[in-house]
Amino acid sequence: MAKRRDMVIGGYAETKIDAKTGRSAYDLAGEALHLLLESTGIDKKEIDGMAVSMPLSEASNPFFGVYLNDALGFTPSWLELVGLGGGSPIGGVARAMSAIRDGHCKAAIVIAADAPSTSWKSNYGAYRPEFQDLTGVGGPPAMFGLLLSRYAHQYPLNYEALGKIAITQREHAVLNDNAYPKFRKPLTMEDYLKSRVVSDPLRILDSVMFCDGANAVLVTSDENAVRLGLKKKVYPVAYAEMTHFNASDPCPDITHTGHGAIAPRLYAQAGLKPSDIRMFHPYDDFTVAVMMQFEDFGFCRKGEGSAFVMDTDLSYKGTLPLNTGGGQISAGQPGLAGGGVNLVEAVRQMFGEAGARQVSDPRNALVTGIGTIPYGRNWGVNNALILEV
Repeated sequence: MAKRRDMVIGGYAETKIDAKTGRSAYDLAGEALHLLLESTGIDKKEIDGMAVSMPLSEASNPFFGVYLNDALGFTPSWLELVGLGGGSPIGGVARAMSAIRDGHCKAAIVIAADAPSTSWKSNYGAYRPEFQDLTGVGGPPAMFGLLLSRYAHQYPLNYEALGKIAITQREHAVLNDNAYPKFRKPLTMEDYLKSRVVSDPLRILDSVMFCDGANAVLVTSDENAVRLGLKKKVYPVAYAEMTHFNASDPCPDITHTGHGAIAPRLYAQAGLKPSDIRMFHPYDDFTVAVMMQFEDFGFCRKGEGSAFVMDTDLSYKGTLPLNTGGGQISAGQPGLAGGGVNLVEAVRQMFGEAGARQVSDPRNALVTGIGTIPYGRNWGVNNALILEV
């Protein structure tokens, strides 16, 4: 597929991220909508489509997408409830673009809101509890502890490289007014190395923390953006996704993921190569996921992630700025709205509105998503989006 520049992201919004707010996904989504309308200056009636991420805090409600539209006072001509986990926000952008091109709507809000630290309503089913998840395995930290252990067994791993990822993202979060207040404190390497091990060898500072929050972006055609008077815009020029990479392999190498499979397709579509990428906003529920994505997206070869991290300036002033808002690890993970945290930050940077952490020449950005963490398998969903000014 050739690069297309007919669709734009013409606005973004993000609530402050906090823990145990007592708020609902509906409430948080309403705030995100208000902020989006306020920042773009458009009338709500101009938005006739919605892609909404399925939240953990409303996972027991199969009609969440419909109910959310009712709560927000929308009558859309196109509605999509996206269930790609942390990959849902960028997946929603891709689906909104397709819907607009097919004439189902003219302008769509891609919105994610979740409050899992206030209300947890998820119940993973299928065969996983009985046949796949081991008794006593305590959720994502345990899964990623096993992944990190396997990675360290197969490849050279410098734990200070993981520490550098955590420290760099924390430095960015200190400059982010929307970040979880508890995390807006600098880290040192000593802090990282002395932090509690929660799933050997995974440390607590390798990990995200569930919070509450919401975010949204406005997707429309370039032509309609002009009509709406949108002053700033970025172009989603390439998107790729894959669900259950190596699904037919009963015992896959869990250090190889679908990101490595989709990366060549993504770069070919954008007409770019890894060295052309100005900013990297990878899905970052755990530091090892960031390191593996440096490898998967071709910034270095497999197994060379530690050396690459140690040798590269990943700060907002550096050669490859990394999750310049702090990412989920240091801004907080608002449940399954977490995938929108890095998307919104990429758009904010490209709009030139990142304040003290503004990247110079933010000409493009690579944003990724991850969804589900099966035990003993690769990540369930892998997707990625390239944005250009």
